[in-house]
Amino acid sequence: MKKTLGWIFLGCSAGLAHAGTDFDCMIEPAQTVELRSPVVGLIQKLHVRRGSRVARNSPLVTIDSGVERSAVNVAKFKSEALGALQVAQSKLQAAQGKAQRNRQLYEEEFVSAQARDDAVAEARLAEAEVKSARENLQLARLEQIQSQEQLNRRILRSPFPGVVMNVYLSTGALVDTSESKKAILKLVQTDKLRVEAFVPLRYFNRIKAGNGVTIRPEAPLTGGVSARVSTVDRVIDSASGTFGVVVELDNRNGTVPVGSRCKMAIAGVN
Repeated sequence: MKKTLGWIFLGCSAGLAHAGTDFDCMIEPAQTVELRSPVVGLIQKLHVRRGSRVARNSPLVTIDSGVERSAVNVAKFKSEALGALQVAQSKLQAAQGKAQRNRQLYEEEFVSAQARDDAVAEARLAEAEVKSARENLQLARLEQIQSQEQLNRRILRSPFPGVVMNVYLSTGALVDTSESKKAILKLVQTDKLRVEAFVPLRYFNRIKAGNGVTIRPEAPLTGGVSARVSTVDRVIDSASGTFGVVVELDNRNGTVPVGSRCKMAIAGVN
């Protein structure tokens, strides 16, 4: 790899595009997101500030969650409480033993059929109580999962690796789910970039996905990067008589300057 004033030539099998017509382009983040809260509450903590680099799933904002944490603790206790199940199992064991003895006594004509049937009914009722206790325990475990999910919604995490462009709100600010409310922060994805050029219609049949390209930033930046066409728009902009050509760049090493204007030379297009 050859270094050129902040840029690195990223090799590809086709190499750099041959010199030819340059098209104006813009190097942009693959995604830009304005983060809003899915719940109502006060901002308890901001984990980032403007310019912070974040990894995927990194915590960005914590919304006040005291009530939700308490609910998780209660649900956890209920999901681990085995007393009711153990009582029901003990009653079932005793009832089954009693039913077995009464069946034997009935066969030996020491008890009535009614006593035998009552003991069998007792055992069946105890079985139902064990089943109910198990169902309640399972329900408690599901409620614990639900409570944990509610708590998780109050910790806003980064959906992708990127950079925090702006932070609009501070600790203590009230957030809610309204679209009209101000976003908490703006996050851009920088490990993948999107470069788009608008090309005159006369080149429409000459550019295909996979064509090699060279992308060069505007001055005073120098150098260039080789890549391939990712997408060619199939719909023409009738007002300008152009169509879009999109190139996706891998920028995990952070060498490509984001947000700069550029020139795109496409192999075989003169």
